[in-house]
Amino acid sequence: QVQLVESGGGLVQPGGSLRISCAVSGFPPDYYTIGWFRQAPGKEREGVSCIGSSWINTYYADSVKGRFTISRDNAKNTVYLQMNNLKPEDTAIYYCAARKGTYSLSPRRYGYWGQGTQVTVSS
Repeated sequence: QVQLVESGGGLVQPGGSLRISCAVSGFPPDYYTIGWFRQAPGKEREGVSCIGSSWINTYYADSVKGRFTISRDNAKNTVYLQMNNLKPEDTAIYYCAARKGTYSLSPRRYGYWGQGTQVTVSS
């Protein structure tokens, strides 16, 4: 069983940056595809980005392309999401998730989830 713990959320001003982390335990994260998702109040959970065992295979939702970067540090069993030029509409609870299959930004395809970390973008 894979366990995931998010950290690094907080309050950021519009245009600011934040890096959130997902620590993976139970199995090496390079065995899984790891995804970042977010859910704002009253909204459905949406895929943000995901990364496979290869650094070549990274994927982003159109809403965050050019602003967010996903990366992984296998030595630390951690996946990161660097968020730049944050906008108020980025405000949400951010979750990391894992699946054994190939890359996907569909939440329903992921079976392991963390508890989430709150990211608030406001002045």
